Amino acid sequence: MYKILVKQQLAPSVQLFEVEAPLIAKKAKPGQFVILRVNDQGERIPLTIADFNREKGSVTLIFQEVGASTVELGRLQQGDFLLDLVGPLGKPTHIEKFGTVVCVGGGIGIAPVYPIARGLKEAGNEVISIIGARSEDILIYEEEMAAVSDQLIITTDDGSKGIKALVTQPLKELLDSDKTIGLVVAIGPVIMMKFVAETTRPYGVPTVVSLNPIMVDGTGMCGGCRVSVGQENKFACVDGPEFDAHKVDFESLMARQRMYKPHEKQHSEYIAGKREEGCKCHSH
Repeated sequence: MYKILVKQQLAPSVQLFEVEAPLIAKKAKPGQFVILRVNDQGERIPLTIADFNREKGSVTLIFQEVGASTVELGRLQQGDFLLDLVGPLGKPTHIEKFGTVVCVGGGIGIAPVYPIARGLKEAGNEVISIIGARSEDILIYEEEMAAVSDQLIITTDDGSKGIKALVTQPLKELLDSDKTIGLVVAIGPVIMMKFVAETTRPYGVPTVVSLNPIMVDGTGMCGGCRVSVGQENKFACVDGPEFDAHKVDFESLMARQRMYKPHEKQHSEYIAGKREEGCKCHSH
């Protein structure tokens, strides 16, 4: 059992949990993830580690309530316990001194890009961060990203904060400038990562993305998280989650994600119905 030390709402339907997990905190590195279960009937939920505190023995997890399982997770309160928390899983981000790096975070993907930006900054890089969201009210981790960045650029779809643009616009402007960009790291919706890859491709700038396909066991046994990278099948849980963006087959990844939409909708409706029905033991 893993105690929730802190619960904080960052934006509508976006929650932060700081969870007591000393062994995971001791080993965690930027780019890695955990898999958790709320209870013995719950499905396994993979979440990238947004932060870790080795002294306190805790890890920070940020998630959006988008389906039945994450809604169930969001119902937990400070002081409650998670049944399972397994990790750290996946390969950590390769951190070295590249020179100038650009870290791009979109939506909920801003959270997992934060420890990477921090690690790159600590390694002596100049870190330029671009974070984007649909609107200001759902923009997260602005202060945290500013603290680990030499320059922070904010974009929103509606212009309510920062530049009214997609994250690819300021990215292209940086690539067109006289700065030499050594690396681009992007985490966010698949479609965003695809367009970041297409933006950097003509410039030949190394670009890394963190993929989040359907994942079950997290050990490479189930094959549910397979992705096509460089025309080879890879497993995001053990070969990733980070891959060379210019080699990822984003079209097949998006097609695989769409396959599960009807099942997710059906499961969410079932769970909602069970809650509405409630316990009938005293109804007579």
